[in-house]
Amino acid sequence: MLDAKRTQQPVAVMLIDLDRFKEVNDSLGHHVGDLLLKKIGPRLQTLLRESDTIARLGGDEFALVLPRTIDAKAANALAGRILKAMEAPFVLEEVVGELSLNIEASIGIALAPEHGEDVDTLLQKADVAMYMAKEGRNGFEIYAGARDRNSPRQLALLGELRRAIDEHELVLHYQPVAALATGRLVGVEALLRWEHPSRGLVMPDDFIPPAERTGLIKPLTLYSIEMALQQLCEWSRRGLNLRVAANLSRQSLLDSNLPFAIEELFAKWDVPPGLFEIEITESSTMADPARASTILAQLSDLGIRLSLDDFGAGYSSLSYLKRLPVHEIKIDKSFVLGMATDEDDEVIVRSTIDLGRNLGLEVVAEGVETQGVWDRLALLGCDLAQGHFLSPPVPVAVLDEWIHASGHAGDEDSMPLIPSNRSPVPAL
Repeated sequence: MLDAKRTQQPVAVMLIDLDRFKEVNDSLGHHVGDLLLKKIGPRLQTLLRESDTIARLGGDEFALVLPRTIDAKAANALAGRILKAMEAPFVLEEVVGELSLNIEASIGIALAPEHGEDVDTLLQKADVAMYMAKEGRNGFEIYAGARDRNSPRQLALLGELRRAIDEHELVLHYQPVAALATGRLVGVEALLRWEHPSRGLVMPDDFIPPAERTGLIKPLTLYSIEMALQQLCEWSRRGLNLRVAANLSRQSLLDSNLPFAIEELFAKWDVPPGLFEIEITESSTMADPARASTILAQLSDLGIRLSLDDFGAGYSSLSYLKRLPVHEIKIDKSFVLGMATDEDDEVIVRSTIDLGRNLGLEVVAEGVETQGVWDRLALLGCDLAQGHFLSPPVPVAVLDEWIHASGHAGDEDSMPLIPSNRSPVPAL
């Protein structure tokens, strides 16, 4: 790259990601996966020139640096040849019976100097292009600035996000969920925050959307789930059986490897059954409903409670709800916030509560901000409530301090009681 920059030669950088490679590891074993990876490099090498460089970045991802690649047309032509070469089965002679495997790939391409002049920038933009290829199922994509919705600030944050995961700058804040009938705390929703050393507290709206458009959403999702499981187990050891809910993005929900990864985390932390919950939105399942339903069923089989978030704001229908193996629905806060002044909003809330009851689903009202709304929801028979009337999302230390001050003794009857006239946890 330094030589290309000095001589002003064009360079292409490609990222190649093997699709569903983890299924090979999970179904045939890591030994077979390693044998397959050893076959990939030599096959790619047959398509490259002596001046080209190939490197395995880790896992199932390869990078190519291609000097003197004059334009996008030439880069696209090579990407097409790579995909064509990948169509031929990989024969693993080392396996008894000569196992034959087919594997597909997605390729992202970035060009220097058009898209950047240093390796990190080009890899980052090739990463964006690769996930555009995955989303569009086009096989390969060249980076297109007009389609990259990352702002300069977001790009800078993405560059720091990998380090932030390694250095534990990402933390969870917890928002209480209480039973409307008793006022007792039953669980929390875990919400990701980034304690940036120079930017301060970075909210998820600033780093989750760009992470979703790159490969960073996968490690970020597993990192946040593992933190939530650690905290769940810590509370359980203290006799506090709180449900802990984590959120899944659309991309994570359609990741067929996710159930296996979570199963490994369950075994690692010896997670108590029935206390971990995953929240999904209606819109996140619509890209591939059949695949989403399959993955949700696998998660449910692990003993994970499934919650349909923002219910009523998207694609709600009885037939759609019937197909999803969910255990609870969360009424979108826009209806809850408006029910005190808008009769139509209250009708929607009441109908959703009745629907949940008839389907045997627990119903949670989000966005509860006043005593009046809390009381009205209790009269309507809603099961649970969440919102700033109870508490904003707070660090675990703040929540633990309040639980300790409440005199919790480790059994359900002494579960912390939510005061009806004030927030139990100080707002930050």
